[in-house]
Order: sequence, then C-alpha cells, then structure tokens
Amino acid sequence: MQRSSQILLTQRLPMSLLIGTSTLLLCLLILGSISFGAMYIPVKTVIAALSPFMTDLPEYGQLIIRQVRIPRTLLAIAIGGLLALCGSVMQALFRNPLADPGIIGVSAGASLGAACAIVIVGAMLSTTSLLTFTVVPLSAFVGGALATFAVYCLGTYQQRSSTTMMLLAGIALSAIAGAGLGILNYVADDQALRDFSLWSLGSLAGANWHNLILAYATLTLTIICCYRYSNSLNALLLGEAEAGHLGVHVQQLKRQLILLCALGVGVAVALAGVIGFIGLVVPHIARQFTGPVHQRLLPISTLFGALLLLLSDLLARTLVAPVEIPVGIITAAIGAPFFLLLLIKQRGYLS
Repeated sequence: MQRSSQILLTQRLPMSLLIGTSTLLLCLLILGSISFGAMYIPVKTVIAALSPFMTDLPEYGQLIIRQVRIPRTLLAIAIGGLLALCGSVMQALFRNPLADPGIIGVSAGASLGAACAIVIVGAMLSTTSLLTFTVVPLSAFVGGALATFAVYCLGTYQQRSSTTMMLLAGIALSAIAGAGLGILNYVADDQALRDFSLWSLGSLAGANWHNLILAYATLTLTIICCYRYSNSLNALLLGEAEAGHLGVHVQQLKRQLILLCALGVGVAVALAGVIGFIGLVVPHIARQFTGPVHQRLLPISTLFGALLLLLSDLLARTLVAPVEIPVGIITAAIGAPFFLLLLIKQRGYLS
C-alpha cells in the first residue's frame, strides 16, 4: 500500500501553503458573504456579530446576520465541500475524470422525490414553511437513497459489484426519473411548477441552524471515512487487479464508497437542491495543485468546493440585487466553460 502512494506521488505545492491560502480566502469570502447582499452590512458590524462578547447589535443585525446570512454561509461551505469531496472519490472509484456525484442516479432520484413532495404533498398542506423546510428535504433524501439502493442491487451479482453496470443502471434510473419529472411538470399547477423549477436550479435560501447540524454531521462523517480509504483509492488508480494484489478488497471498497457518496450527495441535494459542476470541476482544479495522491487531494478538494460554492452564492445574491439568481445557474456558468477548456487542452489543442 505504501508503494502505491510512492508511485503516484507528485511534487506539488506544500500542503501547509495550500491549506493556509485556502483558509485565508475562505475567511475573506465568509466576511464578504455575510456583508454583501440585497442589504449591505458594514464589515465592522459583521465582525461584531461574529464575536461572542458583542450583544448590543442593532435589531437588523440580530435578524439578518445571525438568522439569515451566517446559516446560509455555513451551509454553502458544507454543501460545496460535500459535493467536491464526493466528486473526487467518484472519479477515483470509476477511474474516469468525467465522473460526477450524480452519475449513479442520486441527483435524479432526489429531484424526483422533491418533485413528488412539491406537487403532490404541497397540494395537501396549507402552510408552505412545513413543505419547504421539512417535507421537500426529507423526500429528496429518500428519493436519492432509493435510487442508490436500486443502482447497487442492479450492479451487484453473486457478491460482486460491477462499476460498469452501476454506471449504466444510474443512467437508466436517471432517464426514468426524468420521465417522472416530466409527468409531474405536466400535471402541476403554476405555483408548484415554479417552486420545483427554483428548487431544481439549486438554492441555499432555506438554510437554518437545524439544516446545518445535518450538513456538518454528514460532512464530518464523509471526510473521516474517505480519508481512511485514501491509500486504497491511490492503489485503485493503478487498476482493480493491481489494487487487489496490493491487498485492497476492491468489491468491499466499491460498496462502501458508493453508499458513502450517496449519503453525502443525497444530503446535499436534499438541503440545497440540484447544484451542478462542483463535484465535476473542483477535483480537476485541486489535482493541479496536489497531484493524484488522495491524502492531499481529498482535503484540498473539500476546501476548494467550499470556496467555489460560497463565491457562487455571493455572486447569485449580488449580481442583480435585490433579485437572487439560483446558485445552480452560477456554478454552471463558472464550471461549464472551465470544463470545456480542460477537454480542449487534454485533446492537445492548447499548449
């Protein structure tokens, strides 16, 4: 196992420099995220609100900073880190740089679950707060979990799991979920259709302190478990047969990591809607600084994912303020051109 790490090791920037720089940028973005928005709040007031010893804040500071912007900022950090971390693991697991956390149908299943809640359950509820903060996230999580379970069952035969079968099963289930979404969009009324359209584009507007507990508990569990398997992921990059010779239980590794990524992505989609390109693009960016060794790649991908989603959410709230752009549109606008340039460069058109 140590040999695999030595083979893959590439001299890159020092880890302390990467973490220190990323953390500094993250702190600056946190201040900017809390300060800027539909209503500008001076940085001095923001710093005072973050201090546990400051209690004589104006009323708007108590409400906007502590109940709206701080939870939203912290949720963006957790969701961005989760998506980027799961993207790094999925790309190593499938040995495919185009792999994305939604590749196994988690995002599609979660979207279908949320659509069922908005269109069907929403018509039975008299209050929108219960639907927004409870029913929709729970339904999205259940839909993502069921999709993952179906993919795992279809891709496993006689105690052996096939990555190719899981990939094909994920594509098929995504198509089925797409058909279900089309039917729900056809029968939905105008309000339900608008609610689902906004949710499917991704939004952090529903952030609250209860959501943060689930988000950070999932992020902590995912980081610890993925980092535990970092040596095995390094070996898997050499090929399944080579990893097996190095002592990796490949089938067991696949099962555990796929379920772990399903949990992380399912929670992220349940809390923030469908946010694309974070799990696809961020691992590529991080790999340019860290190399392929997962002891370095996983933590830096998590930090970079938090940075990108926090920056995207800040742009979503300020570009056309007081109107808010869905954050999924911003991540797509940032991620898609970068990914196209990456593909062109890999084909040799750019030096």
